[in-house]
Amino acid sequence: MSALRVPGLPRTVLRLHRPALIVWGAFVAALIGWLVWLNTVTSSAGERERAYCDHHGTCNILDQLNYGQRTVWGATLVCYSSLAVAAWAGASLIGRELESGTAQLAWTQGVSPARWLAAKLAVPALLLTLGCTALVLAYRHAWNAHPGLRDGAWFSVVTFVARGPATVAYALCALAVGTLTALLLRRTLPALGASLAVTWALHFVLERFREHLWPPVTRVTATEALTTRHAWQLEDGAIEHGHRVAYTGTTPCDGTPAQVKQCAADLHITGYYQVFHPQSHYWPLHLVETGIVLTVAALATFLAFRLLPAPARAARKETLV
Repeated sequence: MSALRVPGLPRTVLRLHRPALIVWGAFVAALIGWLVWLNTVTSSAGERERAYCDHHGTCNILDQLNYGQRTVWGATLVCYSSLAVAAWAGASLIGRELESGTAQLAWTQGVSPARWLAAKLAVPALLLTLGCTALVLAYRHAWNAHPGLRDGAWFSVVTFVARGPATVAYALCALAVGTLTALLLRRTLPALGASLAVTWALHFVLERFREHLWPPVTRVTATEALTTRHAWQLEDGAIEHGHRVAYTGTTPCDGTPAQVKQCAADLHITGYYQVFHPQSHYWPLHLVETGIVLTVAALATFLAFRLLPAPARAARKETLV
């Protein structure tokens, strides 16, 4: 057991924040257990229903719907777990110690501010990386196991994040943002609120502009064609008088092939276009977003260290107090 003991500052961080470690471990274990349950018990019932429906005119699809909805709930918890990380980092990890003065006391006991902050960040960063990686692997298994039952496409908001390393990136970014806001505000509750707001805003902005992170595919055809299977449809429309006119609702021409041809001639439609992301664009889009989030995390970490007082100045300030 002595070989497993963590020395120095990391041990202090683990002991001080043991409740948060227990909650995080319980959350990861419970969510993985839930995903395993979905892939065994719930999915088996759904597959039986689907097999019955394939050979009968009327059937019950309740278990199929339950499986699909619950996988979306799991993805939501994985995707937005970073909000809880931001709140904890801003309030408990850094903000509370700055507000109570225990951080300043530690800086006078032979621990420099930079070393103190490095230990504060390294220990939770390691645990967050391990936990989020386990969640991503469990969710990816759930996503791939029963494609006929799942609900939500690969480009849906929460599924997009939960299936890859962006989950880890958001958690690390939330840790860094929470630390930065705590060092800026030096108050527990304001740091908690600001950390939540900034992390949520980052999610919102990247979700809003996600489709622009990688160039989409544009297809032009002489006749209307079906979109590529599993594609993320961004825009479709007609080419009228040489210009693209996006559909805002139903297509301008409908009816028999002869009627559609005549309608297109009357409207001077010379072709149709579609703008979409095929399923093969998942990883380029995902990795670009992951890179952006990690860049924000690195910038927040850099600024946090820059806000720390110099060791001599920190010790002198505590002595005067």
